[in-house]
Amino acid sequence: MNRITNGLALAALGILLAGCVSETGLIEEGAELQLVSEAFEFTEGPATAPGGDVYFTDQPNNRIHRWDAKTGEISVFMEPAGRANGLYWDNEGNLLAAADEKFELWRIAPDKSVEVLTDNYQGAKFNGPNDMWVHPDGTIYFTDPYYQRPYWERQEKEIEEERVYRIPAAGGEPQLAADGLVQPNGIIGTRDGKRLYVADIGNSMTYRYDIAPDGSLENATLMITMGSDGMTLDEQGNIYLTGRGVHIFSPEGKKLHHIEVPESWTANVTFGGTDGKTLFITAMDAVYTLRMTVAGMHWQPK
Repeated sequence: MNRITNGLALAALGILLAGCVSETGLIEEGAELQLVSEAFEFTEGPATAPGGDVYFTDQPNNRIHRWDAKTGEISVFMEPAGRANGLYWDNEGNLLAAADEKFELWRIAPDKSVEVLTDNYQGAKFNGPNDMWVHPDGTIYFTDPYYQRPYWERQEKEIEEERVYRIPAAGGEPQLAADGLVQPNGIIGTRDGKRLYVADIGNSMTYRYDIAPDGSLENATLMITMGSDGMTLDEQGNIYLTGRGVHIFSPEGKKLHHIEVPESWTANVTFGGTDGKTLFITAMDAVYTLRMTVAGMHWQPK
């Protein structure tokens, strides 16, 4: 989609958004979807650093980018970047990356040195770590769906099941966290560390799990009959799913609002900005922002 077409689409979306603000109170009055840039090939994996800067990936171009919350400028943070997809910040200020070029999970230190946390489960290579979330205690949960990549030599799985895994806070080998899913993709947990949401995009379902004291997942509950590529939560506990735009659901799973995005696919979403109230959206070759009245559940000041 070119910039002229995008401009017309965004103008129309502005009218739609303005008419829907009063319905939920989640979108700032008068706010319109803003195209930040469409200088990419396929954007994914937005992760918000303390203070509101957002890091995101352009997997086909093998880069991680940084959006500056104060200036709105975008710069290259790392290249090459292991074909990183999903990103998340750990509790020590390291950027975690689902680097599926070699089926790995990375920890990127502030000096940009890379540590491979894991690349296999019980000796078999992962399908391709995709998205992740870090528990307050440091446990890492990540999804492992299979999407055949053009840069892979392999043409089939080593692990038949597509699952959710966890790496304990103390480190060590990855452990199975959830199975029985078709194609788990988006994942996010609550700030208190008590619940985890997993979107099974392959089965058009989003589940909520209780997180037990030992880190295992219990009481899988179907919350929404819709899958998602990426997902996030706001400070009210509302759930944001992606695909055809951004869909917002209440903590009970009730549909609240749909944000139209003028792209054929919306991959992921997070909250950033200096006050945590900027919804940052990755969609195809572009990134967009939308001002909200709520902050992200996981946003934190510097």
